[in-house]
Amino acid sequence: MSIINKKPCELSSQEIRDLTSKYLMPNYRRLPVTVVRGQGSRVWDADGKEYLDLFPGWGVSGLGHCHPRVVEAVREQAGRIFHMANNFQVAEQAYFAQILSTKGSGQQCFFSNSGAEANEGAIKLARLYCQPKYKIITLMNSFHGRTFAAISATGQPSYQAGFTPVVPGFSYAILNDFESVKALVDDETAAIMVEPVQGEGGVIACDVQFLQSLRKLCTEKNMLLIFDEVQTSPARLGTWFGYQHFGVVPDIMTSAKSIAGGMPMGLIMARPEVAAALKPGTHASTFGGNSIGCAAGIATFQAIEEDGMLGNIKALGPVFDQMMGDLANDCSCVKAVRRTGFMIGIELAFDGAEVVQDCMDNGLLINCTHGTVLRMLPAFNITKDEISRGFEILGRCLKSAVAKNAGALA
Repeated sequence: MSIINKKPCELSSQEIRDLTSKYLMPNYRRLPVTVVRGQGSRVWDADGKEYLDLFPGWGVSGLGHCHPRVVEAVREQAGRIFHMANNFQVAEQAYFAQILSTKGSGQQCFFSNSGAEANEGAIKLARLYCQPKYKIITLMNSFHGRTFAAISATGQPSYQAGFTPVVPGFSYAILNDFESVKALVDDETAAIMVEPVQGEGGVIACDVQFLQSLRKLCTEKNMLLIFDEVQTSPARLGTWFGYQHFGVVPDIMTSAKSIAGGMPMGLIMARPEVAAALKPGTHASTFGGNSIGCAAGIATFQAIEEDGMLGNIKALGPVFDQMMGDLANDCSCVKAVRRTGFMIGIELAFDGAEVVQDCMDNGLLINCTHGTVLRMLPAFNITKDEISRGFEILGRCLKSAVAKNAGALA
């Protein structure tokens, strides 16, 4: 009898957990929730329980889950053509690239499947353009992905553990310390690569003056400035791309996460004269820029524009500020709150994993990064009522955590 006799959505929570344990590699710390359906900022598990999702898909579902415009674009495109090799002209790819370039600064595009791939390609492009220079300066506490050059660029030793020796040529400066960057520059330095806002590093933003100084230094030294915008674009900071929020234009930028409304997509954008270094044979991606992904990307940008999501992010930013401020006043465990656009961090005086679990038990999905920083990457179309509901649950869970950790806070 064939084992292929069920739809995955028909499995029970226990069946899903059992199959996961038996057949999937153990590289994820998987939560016990088995999500089978989503709509907007809400998801449901296999047992029918509803959750408010303030960290949808690790920031991938920027339009919320199953935005109708993206769903329809994928459905319509799937009935026409899934994928065509990149040595042919691909209509959806060309049109999406036009949208991206127009919303940006006239850059040219390369499509991949993920943020790590995009960063890997950006590193290759920087070395190609600047050869024989090859060194790249990144920042401590940065995160650039899980592929080999990406973990080498990542300024957190924990991500490199077990994989040494890493790719040579990377050095790590201090965030918002321009002199620490200058001290690492030599005649072999090709580029400086930074996240405008460090997400995995605790939701910490670069100062505008710091980025301006990096831009000036790169221009003076004939180096490239690379922005890793896998988390900050599109739209997350209230502008199409994160660099527009800071007013500093990089030579190369990368994006992924919410770029295609939930479909796998990575992106490199570069000044045309820099992009010209990627000559035929130097770089490629079999699935990158496939027609379904690009159709989803086009629909994503249309939805952001037509539904006024950039304005929603700017309008609701102060709502998050107010609620985080109230939380900090009410809960002694809150050490600091940080927000840039719809990237939200709440730093606690103790480990946040237990709080995340308690929130999940109470129907709220958030994340903890850097051990003690509660993180939210809400959908761009979230409502004020949904934010209020989320913070009501979070407040209760934090007060419970304070009671449990009274000794640590004394």
